[in-house]
Amino acid sequence: MATDYDAPRVTESDESTDTSLEQLTASRKDTQSPAVDVEDTDTAESFELPGADLSGEELAVRVIPRQTDEFTCTTCFLVHHRSRLADSEQRICRDCT
Repeated sequence: MATDYDAPRVTESDESTDTSLEQLTASRKDTQSPAVDVEDTDTAESFELPGADLSGEELAVRVIPRQTDEFTCTTCFLVHHRSRLADSEQRICRDCT
């Protein structure tokens, strides 16, 4: 049996269009919950806002200086091993070529 995928689908809600406005608003109020889903352990400090001042935060990252067999790509500014060097004059990595 062939199926026409371009034909509009008919669902049960399409067939029962004679519900009153009062019934629709009553069913809408029943499905909505006034409570906000926030855990009790969540505090205001755990939420990060865009543009928040993070100047007092400290990072726990160990920075290793660039080694002699590495280069910094002039396009993506990432440090790569010299085996990833695609253009030695412009110092561009293989990913950026």
